[in-house]
Amino acid sequence: MKNPAGLQVFANRLRLLRQARGYSQQKLADIANVEQSTIKRIELCQLAPTLDLLISLSRALALEVRDLVDDPAISNSDPEV
Repeated sequence: MKNPAGLQVFANRLRLLRQARGYSQQKLADIANVEQSTIKRIELCQLAPTLDLLISLSRALALEVRDLVDDPAISNSDPEV
């Protein structure tokens, strides 16, 4: 994994956005048309989301992809970036 710190920040951000909307992992999965285990694995940093998955999640959360991933801690957590 190229940027594990960024993945942790993303996982936390996804969890907070999901909870802020009052969604369970299952409800977000249903809206995004993915398995609940996919949401769980992302939030546990066991799965890095693909572009298709980011698009599905951003639509399910009524966000632009940019707003889902645009966090300074994500983009600045890897010194190689």
